[in-house]
Amino acid sequence: MLNKAQIKKLVEDKKLVEDFVDLETQLTSNGFDLTAGNIYEFSGPGALDFSNKERMLPETREIIPVKKISQDHPEPEQSSVRGVAEYSSKELRFGWWQLARGIYKVKTNETINMPNNLTALAFTRTSILRMGAFTANGVWDAGFCGKSEFVLVVENPFGIRLKQNARVAQMVFIGVEETEEYSGIYKNLK
Repeated sequence: MLNKAQIKKLVEDKKLVEDFVDLETQLTSNGFDLTAGNIYEFSGPGALDFSNKERMLPETREIIPVKKISQDHPEPEQSSVRGVAEYSSKELRFGWWQLARGIYKVKTNETINMPNNLTALAFTRTSILRMGAFTANGVWDAGFCGKSEFVLVVENPFGIRLKQNARVAQMVFIGVEETEEYSGIYKNLK
């Protein structure tokens, strides 16, 4: 399993991960935190067979995050106090998803560029677990390149709130013998 320094070097030298929000925040001792870029609810059935010839991905509908301005941080005016204006320009441009109990598809901000000698797994961040939700992820095969998608399951009967760019899963990288190039249909998923 790669450590923080090895991951950082691959991100900087080989673009292992691109389109991240903040490299230093997302790097962990043994992994890389993936952030929520888009969230979708399922709006149709899926189908899967052995050969994938009859595979049908379910339709989804994007959930648009709601931007809220709290009483503590009102919308600044032109002559606003420096602190409030600073908060507004950085924080208020991102909205919140209010997610009821259910299953959702998350598309990450990050683009992953797996070399042919690495594979990756992802695990739910403990902050999400402590809220009564979890992620379910597949394996990032050696050679995969593209945006990642996984499932977020909210079991908390009161739901959860996620802000755009929230870190929801931690990806860990594992060295493997170099393999042939990934040829799945999700390669170069945007």
